Amino acid sequence: MNYSTLEITRSGQVATVWMNRPELHNAMNEHLIADLSAAFRELNRDDAVRVIVLAGYGKSFSAGADLDWMRRAAGYTEAQNLEDANKLAAMLKGIYRSKKPVIARIHGAALAGGTGLTAVCDIAVATDAARFALTEVRLGLIPATIGPYVADAIGWRQARRYFLSAERIDAATALRIGLVHEVVAEDALDSRIAEIAAELCKGAPHALAAAKDLLGCLHDSSPLDDELLSDTAHRIAAIRITDEAREGLAAFFEKRPPSWQ
Repeated sequence: MNYSTLEITRSGQVATVWMNRPELHNAMNEHLIADLSAAFRELNRDDAVRVIVLAGYGKSFSAGADLDWMRRAAGYTEAQNLEDANKLAAMLKGIYRSKKPVIARIHGAALAGGTGLTAVCDIAVATDAARFALTEVRLGLIPATIGPYVADAIGWRQARRYFLSAERIDAATALRIGLVHEVVAEDALDSRIAEIAAELCKGAPHALAAAKDLLGCLHDSSPLDDELLSDTAHRIAAIRITDEAREGLAAFFEKRPPSWQ
């Protein structure tokens, strides 16, 4: 597909989705939102792609919402705003629920919606100069559609602070509160992401998707829940008899790489 606001590059089994509005710091509008939704649908259908990286061209990962888009939205009716918001919510959900692992490549500003994009990815790696913020309340807004993902990433206690204060969050703080997994020097960003992607590609494709589904089941669960424990037993029993699992175990015992590597 052709996209007006992003570019997809490929290196082996890894596809990188580059937000391509560098002159606007990859700020989101309805066109970028639609392109991101379509790109992730496309890549999830492509069996040649094992890992997806979300990145931004230019000086920033994403500076949040496009000002012109926000200005137009201020004149929308509530129904028009709801339609707009549902498209944004669907895009975020599509990335979060991707069957393939998603790595966020964070540099420069990742503000408001950019912080949300960071949170919906499975793994986030940032440069030491990256900065984040949930600035919505200073504009009379709230971090609504990104809220579930950010609060899940940093925990409710930290969310209470940063949703309300709109403080800037530097890379070291983002690492400490769990918004990102690693912070590296700018010149090490791509090599580190390539290393993580290579580790992910060692996993079996369907097992990775099943592991993501399992994580959703375990969220807010308890080992005191007998129904949950029964469900996990059924999950492992079902996956053990798949061709993929049989190939993985055979490769392990025969001391050879499995077919998906």
